[in-house]
Amino acid sequence: MFLGFDFGTSSVKALLVDGEQCVLADAAEPLDVSRPRPGWSEQDPEAWWRAMLAAVDALRAARPRELAEVRGIGLSGQMHGAVLVDRSGAVLRPCILWDDTRATAECRELEAAVPALHEVAGNLAMPGFTAPKLLWVRRHEPEVFARTSHVLLPKAWVRHRLTGEMIEDPSDASGTLWLDVGRREWSDELLGATGLGRAAMPRLAEGSAPAGALRPELAARWGMARPPVLAGGAGDNAAGAVGLGAIRPGDAFVSLGTSGVLWATTDRYVPWPRGAVHSFCHALPRTWHQMGVTLSAAASLAWWSGVSGRPESELLAEMPPPRAASPAVFLPYLSGERTPHNDGAIRGAFAGLSHGADRAALTQAVLEGVAFSLRDCLDALAASGTVVREASVIGGGSRSRAWVAIAAAALGVPLHRVVSGELGGAFGATRLARLAVTGEAAEDVCVPAVRAETVEPDPALAEAYASRLPRYRALYRALSSLEAAP
Repeated sequence: MFLGFDFGTSSVKALLVDGEQCVLADAAEPLDVSRPRPGWSEQDPEAWWRAMLAAVDALRAARPRELAEVRGIGLSGQMHGAVLVDRSGAVLRPCILWDDTRATAECRELEAAVPALHEVAGNLAMPGFTAPKLLWVRRHEPEVFARTSHVLLPKAWVRHRLTGEMIEDPSDASGTLWLDVGRREWSDELLGATGLGRAAMPRLAEGSAPAGALRPELAARWGMARPPVLAGGAGDNAAGAVGLGAIRPGDAFVSLGTSGVLWATTDRYVPWPRGAVHSFCHALPRTWHQMGVTLSAAASLAWWSGVSGRPESELLAEMPPPRAASPAVFLPYLSGERTPHNDGAIRGAFAGLSHGADRAALTQAVLEGVAFSLRDCLDALAASGTVVREASVIGGGSRSRAWVAIAAAALGVPLHRVVSGELGGAFGATRLARLAVTGEAAEDVCVPAVRAETVEPDPALAEAYASRLPRYRALYRALSSLEAAP
């Protein structure tokens, strides 16, 4: 038996699988995000811990015998978050999350201080990454920075609570701007630029390697026969790729989660910062990936649900199957944007509104706006030489066939809906747990997900979106100039 966790932004998910990789039980506990100021996004790490305990307690109530037989635990986590702890391990302030944009000025400072940043870290300095956040804390909360002993990403903090050890994997560490991504090790130069050294970092372990054992008191609480081994784990998208079996060069997927992702697996380090493409380590040794990111994918639909006062399911149900582009255009920049703009200041908008733009038309516009943002990611990857010809689709948004059809038409590639695609990172975490325990070959465990349906691009809709895309991009330029105006 193997247990996987996904520490996301909106929830903590726990998944129990058997030796045949069949899901026996799952549980999820919701999380809240605090936004104390515009552009700020924070969470209390203790909320992750409480949610995890509640999720495992639910699994024990449902499957006590199977939970007792768990041999390995895998962790998947939201990336980039900065958990600052003192020498005793106490958390010093709320975690600054991946979609927080307060550190825009610090990004410019970091790039000026380290001319080799793009080559070493493989990425532009973006306010959502961890290193700029520490520069912001050093400037605005110097007393907190002075007390900081270690900086941990969300799942590394949880691992410390689970095992007593501070360990991180290269896939998650790639999103800090402190990792030499090609060498898969911490960079002294990048750490020094933020006033830190290696002593403030957890040690690194590959995602499929053993990385600590569960504390005996937790094993006893959950009725486990012996303390399970924890795997190195992965950042959420890398864990999702492992769960899909996207471990070979050319494998690709689209994630319609809180954020949106277009992923392509590579067998080498291919930085392409000029298009704001992420070049990160994969969760498996000697494997990397490129990734384009839109910060508000399902988060855009959740926002529209709150504004319209209708549940997401109702909004999707009242929208007719898309036959043409919505008369309205939506820019999904609610928290800024990454690929290809690296623009933390930009904000979202509706355009093209008329008396005929009803709620269903605006819902379709929201889904299309996210799809157009993913098309920007597709074109940015293509400019680097990575061509995506087909992709699986995962995340909560994958449950909506209409959204998948919209995305397929906007991207111009077939999208494969897969069985249990919404399980995402938690399922990948169980596979990494198994690899850490058994030492099996990754290709034997990380087999491709079963396809439930292939959604081909509808020719008429694809043509309509090809005509609409220039307008979408022109609106970004217009909105960007307005945001920059005094």
